[in-house]
Amino acid sequence: MSGDAQKPVLEVRDLTVDLPSGADRPHAVEKVSFTVNPGEIVCLVGESGSGKSVIAFTVMGLLAKALKPTAGQILLQGEDVLQASEARLRELRCTRMSMIFQEPMTALNPVMTCGEQIDEVLATHTQLDASARRAKILAILERVKLPEPERIYASYPHQLSGGQRQRIMIAMALVLDPVLLIADEPTTALDVTTQAEILKLIAELQGTQGTGVLFITHDFGVVAEIAHRVAVLRWGQLVEFGTTEQILSRPQEGYTKMLISSVPSIHPRHREERREGKTVLRTSKLGKTYSSSAFFQATRVVKAAVDVDIDIRAGETLGIVGESGSGKSTVARCIARLIDPTEGKIYLGDTEIAAMPPRQLRPHRRRVQIVFQDPYRSMNPRMTVGDTIIEGPMNFGLGREEALKRARILMETVRLDPNSLDRYPHQFSGGQRQRICIARALAMEPDLLIADEAVSALDVSVQKQVLELLDEIRQRLNLAVLFITHDLRVAAQICDFVAVMSKGRVVEYGPATQVFENPQDDYTKALFAAAPGRHWEFGSFAA
Repeated sequence: MSGDAQKPVLEVRDLTVDLPSGADRPHAVEKVSFTVNPGEIVCLVGESGSGKSVIAFTVMGLLAKALKPTAGQILLQGEDVLQASEARLRELRCTRMSMIFQEPMTALNPVMTCGEQIDEVLATHTQLDASARRAKILAILERVKLPEPERIYASYPHQLSGGQRQRIMIAMALVLDPVLLIADEPTTALDVTTQAEILKLIAELQGTQGTGVLFITHDFGVVAEIAHRVAVLRWGQLVEFGTTEQILSRPQEGYTKMLISSVPSIHPRHREERREGKTVLRTSKLGKTYSSSAFFQATRVVKAAVDVDIDIRAGETLGIVGESGSGKSTVARCIARLIDPTEGKIYLGDTEIAAMPPRQLRPHRRRVQIVFQDPYRSMNPRMTVGDTIIEGPMNFGLGREEALKRARILMETVRLDPNSLDRYPHQFSGGQRQRICIARALAMEPDLLIADEAVSALDVSVQKQVLELLDEIRQRLNLAVLFITHDLRVAAQICDFVAVMSKGRVVEYGPATQVFENPQDDYTKALFAAAPGRHWEFGSFAA
């Protein structure tokens, strides 16, 4: 390797980015320094608000106008991008530095084909004619392992799966062989198997091209899988920087130790034998079929759930795991009667509710409550959290004073200040908003609590707190919990029983210890094998 090849492709030196006046703290990023070498993957980790994405957008010259870099340097192969003009930054993007964003559906243009969007990059930055550009695009689509490149070239983003859309983003980022690739949470929204494929693809491409990769993530499984070095950020400051083995095995700082200790183990906790309590929920041959038809087209039938048999007793947690489209959320929504099942039966206690008409169903609504994935979208931003919590009980006849009294108790139950009932959702953090959603669900005194990806959007430390809270509430109230997740580590720690779903069917069902330690179905084995960092046991460290 030549002397130039040994130099870092990216040097961040004492970078400081100021927040607008009136913010909680003066700096989004303060005196941060690190390097990314050719052929190296450096992971930036930290909780929300730590400055990870601010650094990435500053490097790319895409920082929001409200944020101002006020000190330091960002050297891309020796050139300070903080001193570059907007025209120069446009030249550098895609040719020498590129970025893969977290959500491809918002980053891609929905009215342009995928081929046209990659072609736009080539037309802007090269002198190639149309046929040469097309050939280069088909080659990069093949390189990122997309099937049928000609078909993909002519497809619109909505016609592709999430994993395929992310591969289009990678193809667009790498088509001009940049020296630096920035990946901002590119696998967060993906299934575990698709995530494994994307991580493997990024590692292969950067290995063969010698590209330096700055990878932003809050998933320590991903860090263990792909990182060479790790930078830990907190409140805009660099807490710790070292090799992956050093950071994960021998962290020096208390904050780093706390983060790593919060990562759930992939090995399930050994729980007590099946409880003797009453069966709260039982489904029999539950199914949901969707059909659509149009003029001159055959009717399209999708079996979202087929012959699903599950049961949960009081005080138990049943987890449903599987990839997107496996039928997890469809089953949950059928059980809550948010959608009507096509076939089968749903027993809530001794009451069969699958075909119950709305008027008769209303008294049973309070018995099943859901905590959704995104707490901000599931609350009315114009209502105080107090009004949000008491709305349900008051609809079922409880007086306002009594409902508010219960709401104060519930706020203490979810470890929030009861005096904050008059505040609005935007005045709380993401983890606090999810606690409020749990309090709202508990206000109805349900028999069954459904948690639909309820912790997937949370930082690892907040996720741990919410999981512990759910488990504590389950035990204290003897509550039945249906927990839907694609995170196998989370399922291992909170679930007594696990149902694995694929293509609408339950392919494996049993105690969590049995399913995790001795899976029988090939799909279950493939799912567990794809979990990032599965061979790494994240330990606890003395503070």
